[in-house]
Amino acid sequence: MSRLAEYFETVCREVDGVLETLLPQDPSEDLYAAVQWSLLGGGKRFRPILLCAVGEAFACSRDKLLRSAAAFEMVHTYSLIHDDLPAMDDDDLRRGRATCHVKFDEATAILAGDVLHALAFGAIAEDAALAPEIRLKVMSELASASVRMAEGQQMDLEAEGQPAEVERLEQIHTFKTGAMIESSARVGAIVAGVSDQEIKTVSAYASNLGLLFQVTDDLIDVTESTETLGKTAGKDEASQKVTFPSLYGIDRTKELASEIHRKAVQSASRINGDASLLIELADLIRDRKS
Repeated sequence: MSRLAEYFETVCREVDGVLETLLPQDPSEDLYAAVQWSLLGGGKRFRPILLCAVGEAFACSRDKLLRSAAAFEMVHTYSLIHDDLPAMDDDDLRRGRATCHVKFDEATAILAGDVLHALAFGAIAEDAALAPEIRLKVMSELASASVRMAEGQQMDLEAEGQPAEVERLEQIHTFKTGAMIESSARVGAIVAGVSDQEIKTVSAYASNLGLLFQVTDDLIDVTESTETLGKTAGKDEASQKVTFPSLYGIDRTKELASEIHRKAVQSASRINGDASLLIELADLIRDRKS
């Protein structure tokens, strides 16, 4: 097993352990059963892993990072629950199994997302490992990212069936996908207590990483199967969404991914810490198939 694979396995296990302690302990009610179904049913945990990897690049203890990492995963999962709803992408499959509204019902899915969003901020507010001023900064970052993510989703909905524009596409993805990825990296640096200049450097790295994540996501939507993805393949094309492959074609999109990857690696190399794992993360995103 590679170092990165071991890191993923370890951090996923530790983040899941924190998530279990933060969730309400009565799964007999449909609402909390829906929350558990969505949050603990697999997933890459990419945002928590990125947060921890950035913090640890600056020699921050993982114990100080885990609650913030769990909070980002809660918000990410809430966004997936809502993204899958009939009013949004209307998808039946997520992480290889039924989406929340299919497993339970639409109203319960909406409320499960609401619960996760609220629990995320509570997790940070009650994090005894962080000084009060750091908690405020982390909550501010998560709140800002949540707003930008919602704005990106609205832009994405409005762009369906409209003429494709490169600038608009990049703006959608900078908000919808990139906001949470960039903020998770920034929070890792904030908890580590680094300078504002270092946070800017981390932001440059994570901004490229977020765009790379979406470019490769667009690619695998048209090149991989539903079984490989764990969600419905070809959904973007069926919904007439503007994507990088629809604008550039598959070959040019692959070239674009390589260009963005190079920028991410260059930014990571300027971080004043051990950025080797961050570079490996960029490699992983460039080469991913699901």
